[in-house]
Amino acid sequence: MADNADLLALLAEMKKSMEKGQEEMKDRMEKGQVEMKDRMEKGQEEMRKGQEEMRKGQEEMRKGQEEMKDQIQSHVESKVGEIKDHVNSCIEKIEEDVQSVKREIGEVRARLKGRSRKWKTKYKAR
Repeated sequence: MADNADLLALLAEMKKSMEKGQEEMKDRMEKGQVEMKDRMEKGQEEMRKGQEEMRKGQEEMRKGQEEMKDQIQSHVESKVGEIKDHVNSCIEKIEEDVQSVKREIGEVRARLKGRSRKWKTKYKAR
């Protein structure tokens, strides 16, 4: 019967060893789950920070685009103003030239009328 007692003792020892192994495995699993949860939370926090940085970067880009748009619009308005001034200056010069030509035409007409009267009187008398 000593063999049975030895076998029972061995069986009890194996059971105890298995329970200890299972307990160690359970502890490792729980520890691993806690570590994994911590890593996931840290990863999620890093993602949130990254997303916030992206939002800030996008906002800076929007502001930069808005500034560029304003600068371009201001530049275009300035150039349009310069072109308007130049066109108005050209129109004024053309109007002055037209008035000068009208005066010259008037002077030529007056001279022609004077000569025309002279010729009429000169040739009617004959």
